[in-house]
Amino acid sequence: MKRLYTAADLAEACLVRDLLADAGIRSRILNEHAQGGSGEIPFTQTYPELWLERDQDIDRAKKLVTEFEARVNSDVYVDCPRCGEKNPDNFETCWHCGLPLD
Repeated sequence: MKRLYTAADLAEACLVRDLLADAGIRSRILNEHAQGGSGEIPFTQTYPELWLERDQDIDRAKKLVTEFEARVNSDVYVDCPRCGEKNPDNFETCWHCGLPLD
């Protein structure tokens, strides 16, 4: 097994795990419940980690994580054609009126 990713929290680790699973890459989350130990152990040792079950998946998995991080950290916005509200580029529907965004 190879460590691929250290997440900020369990929710982020689950998102990346599911992204990998959709691409047929099997992974496991380690330190899944360790954040409850923050304060008792160093917080840097409580971050959830994503480990790949097959070492040969590392290149594809790294590419998927890079694409995920680019989407999450995007400062690009799309204006809704119906109501004019700004929506983050990764939204599929307008947060204000519900119109599907292309």
